[in-house]
Amino acid sequence: MARLSDVDRDTPHSRKPGFSSNEAGFSFFVSVAPATIARPSLLGHNSRRMNEYLELLRRNPNFRNLWLGSVISQFGDWFNVIASAEIITRLTDSGTALSFLFLARFLPLFVLSPIAGILADRLDRRRLMILSDVLRGLTVLGFLLVRDAGDIWYFYLLTVVQFSLSALFTPARGAVVANVVRPDELVAANALDSLTWSTMLALGAFTGGVVAALFGAEAAFLADSASFLLSAIFIARIVLPARAADPTGAHPPGDSPQRRFAVLDGFRYLWREPFILGIALAKAGGSLVWGAINVLEITYANDLFPLPNAGRLGIEDPGTATLGLIYIVSGLGTGLGPLVMRRWLGDAPRRLVFGISLGFVIMTAGTAWLAAVGGLGSLLLATVTRTLGTGTLWVFSAALLQTIVPDHYRGRVFAFEFAALTLTQAISILAAGFMLDTAGRPIQGVMGVMALVGAGVTGLWLWFHRASRQHVAKLETIRIVN
Repeated sequence: MARLSDVDRDTPHSRKPGFSSNEAGFSFFVSVAPATIARPSLLGHNSRRMNEYLELLRRNPNFRNLWLGSVISQFGDWFNVIASAEIITRLTDSGTALSFLFLARFLPLFVLSPIAGILADRLDRRRLMILSDVLRGLTVLGFLLVRDAGDIWYFYLLTVVQFSLSALFTPARGAVVANVVRPDELVAANALDSLTWSTMLALGAFTGGVVAALFGAEAAFLADSASFLLSAIFIARIVLPARAADPTGAHPPGDSPQRRFAVLDGFRYLWREPFILGIALAKAGGSLVWGAINVLEITYANDLFPLPNAGRLGIEDPGTATLGLIYIVSGLGTGLGPLVMRRWLGDAPRRLVFGISLGFVIMTAGTAWLAAVGGLGSLLLATVTRTLGTGTLWVFSAALLQTIVPDHYRGRVFAFEFAALTLTQAISILAAGFMLDTAGRPIQGVMGVMALVGAGVTGLWLWFHRASRQHVAKLETIRIVN
């Protein structure tokens, strides 16, 4: 987003290049349009037609290929999650070991995201995603060599490498979404992405559990590796529009000092734009809560609420069955929640910010409910409630950032957002493991602590929301410079 003082400094040359393509009988055309778009036409429209999501896929081959790559890759990701959890529990019986697994997944994202953001703003984003997918597919094959407890260090090392490559992929993909859809389609695209993630959470976790149970964790890792390679094939079919020149001079040529310290330039941009900084930190606030829940859900499933009468159903591991149910209802909450919220609230900026506030409140209420559940049914209902809030928070904050952040900063802003949320998520995970294993707190007591953390974060966000009311009101009328 342009600074409010610079809104009217656009020139007649500030235009996005148009492009057209025809694929599988579908045609798509984006006309040459000014990069400055009146805000009411940008986010104020809400068609209230659920088929708009299918229409977006039908007419936009570039987004369709990006989406198909995500479908396949995320399906494989949940194979990996199930297989990794199985290996950890098979080789060591420790909550701290599970915490280390999640830390190995999240810390590389935090450390490398600032560099990845620069690369996403400097290099061809499509090629960066393809490279990341191919290398991740090869890395996952290394998990096949993990055989006994002595190989646990190798398992963690491969996990670090895999998610270091994911750090390259995530900011580039977050920025590419805004390159391949129209501004008025951003909320729909993000809602569809959330529904996809949620559906793959349910289907991938279930199928991954079945594959791991029938054929072993090795088969699940093979499927995950293949999913990365298929994702790369779909991404290779995307045609990105030409990148517009940076009107601010933030991309100087050569090895200039400005170029060498581009990451600092990204931080300075966020410091100058406190509203964007606040939106970029929304997910980090939420991950302080849901990070610990990633660990606690496994303990809830295995120790507190294993599936009753599992033996009569021919299920050998009732804890894994409960964990699968948790993932399924999590998919329902995170997938359907944003769609329902968008249908109710619409796409206007003030409604999106209000939706983020609702997301925090619902997430905290669901977490508090989890701390008090007494059976499997209430556990699943509380999980649906919590994930409805987190899904809304995620989708609405992503759509806002993609809309108001200019393209030449978008990679670094998404990298900062991802680094912040992975840091807070790692802190939350480590705290949960410490409270379970070292402090000896009961499982639901730890969940109660997370509910208190959620209440604190929600309070901070509501203060930010109130303090930003004038800024949000201006977003309804100012022009957006992409």
